[in-house]
Amino acid sequence: MWSKDKILSREALVAAVADWQAAGEQVVFTNGCFDLLHLGHVDYLEKARHLGQRLVVGLNTDASVSRLKPGRPLQDEVSRARVLASLLFVDAVTLFDEQTPLALIEAVQPDILVKGEDYAISQIVGHETVLARGGQVLTVPLVPGYSTTRIVERISQNP
Repeated sequence: MWSKDKILSREALVAAVADWQAAGEQVVFTNGCFDLLHLGHVDYLEKARHLGQRLVVGLNTDASVSRLKPGRPLQDEVSRARVLASLLFVDAVTLFDEQTPLALIEAVQPDILVKGEDYAISQIVGHETVLARGGQVLTVPLVPGYSTTRIVERISQNP
């Protein structure tokens, strides 16, 4: 499978998730900007994937990243999606343009919703939706010292 084949529209993703769940597979969902993929991201996504049989990543569009983080993204959404989709443990990537991924989570209905340990369960967008249908909301440990902001700062200090 080519990495670009893992980048799905919301409608195609909902159908794929339904097929996976019908086959008894647990679907894990997470989301983010993933502007400069680094060890922290890879570790986080790999841990998320090990919580179920399929990993779906909701990726902020360029417009939504810009609203959240002025001056970003550094890479366009197509590039970020292709890089994420190239990871063996990522099963699907879909873009979302809303302020939060709530509508996407409601459409996908994942079995497990995951964010990094820097979030409290009650702060994770979509936690009520997933818990209401009997799913799990979990956090995974992060690799200390890795963030896109920190990398950008280091680069700008060493031109």
